[in-house]
Amino acid sequence: MKVVTLVGGVGGAKLAYGLSRIVPPDDLTIIVNTADDFWHYGLRICPDLDTITYTLSGLVDPVNGWGLAEDTTQMLEALRRYGEDAWFRLGDRDLATHLIRSERLRNGERLTTVTAHLTAKLGILPAILPMTDETVATKVMTREQGELDFQTYFVRHRWQPVVTALRFDGLEQAKLTSEGRRALQQADIILIGPSNPWLSIDPILSLPGVRALLATLSIPRVAISPIVGGKAIKGPAAKLMAELGFSVSASEVASHYGELINGFVLDQVDYGQYVPQKQVLTCETVMNSEQDKVQLAETVLRWIKGWK
Repeated sequence: MKVVTLVGGVGGAKLAYGLSRIVPPDDLTIIVNTADDFWHYGLRICPDLDTITYTLSGLVDPVNGWGLAEDTTQMLEALRRYGEDAWFRLGDRDLATHLIRSERLRNGERLTTVTAHLTAKLGILPAILPMTDETVATKVMTREQGELDFQTYFVRHRWQPVVTALRFDGLEQAKLTSEGRRALQQADIILIGPSNPWLSIDPILSLPGVRALLATLSIPRVAISPIVGGKAIKGPAAKLMAELGFSVSASEVASHYGELINGFVLDQVDYGQYVPQKQVLTCETVMNSEQDKVQLAETVLRWIKGWK
C-alpha cells in the first residue's frame, strides 16, 4: 500500500518518522514544502527538507526538533566578530549539508536530485521529495513591518509581527516535480501531516495543478490537525489563524482543506468538534517520544484501512 505524505516543519517530520518505521521504504514518499527556502551567505538553506532529513536519519536535535544534535555555532560567533548580525542559526556540522547542496545546485543539478544524494548518504530509504525544483518563496505581509521574507518574519522577528496576508512568490513559474506527480498518481493513501496548513501545506497545494490532481484521486486523503485544544503544538499556527480571522480550532483546519480531504484526524481533547462530510478519527496526536510517532502513524493507517 503506497503512502504519500505532504509535510513541513517539526510536526510533519515527526509523522514522517513514524511512517518510516512501519511503511516499507518503497511504499513511502514524503513531499516537503520548499517555500521556506532561501539564500544566506551564498548558501541555499532548505529548513523543512533538512528537518525531515535529520529526523529520519536519527541525527536531529531532540530539544529543538530541527538542526543537528550537539552541533556547535563557532562559525556564527566568528561572523559576529566581524560585526555581522548572525540572526539565522547555522550549526557548524549543519554547514556541510548547505555547502554540498549549494555547490550542486550551482552546477545545474535539480533540488530533487541533490536531496536524493544527501538522503542516500545518510541511509534514508523512503523518498524525500522537494515539492518543486523551481524557486517559490513565502512572503508575509505584516502590520508592523510591511512585507517580509518568510525567514525574516519567522526567525529574525520570532514570528511576532501581526500577519495580515500571505503570498507565494514564483508559483506561476513553478510546478510539482515529475517524481511528486507520479507518487500522488500511484498513491493508495495521501496524508497531510500535522504541519502549519497556511505556511507549510498551502505552498504545496498551491502549485499549479496540484489541487486539481488531488480532486481526481478516489482514495483516502486524510489531514491530521496541528491544533490541539485551541493551541498549536509548536510554532505560529494558532497565532496566525487568529490574525487572519479564523477560529483557532481543529475543525477550522478541516474547513480550510475542504473538499481536498475526505478524512480528518483530531486529538482526543477536541472530541466532538464538528467536521462535516468527512471520516473522522479522534486519538492521541501529540508526539513527544519516538513511540508516540510510530503509534500515531499506526493508528491512522489502521483506521484508514478499516474504511468502508
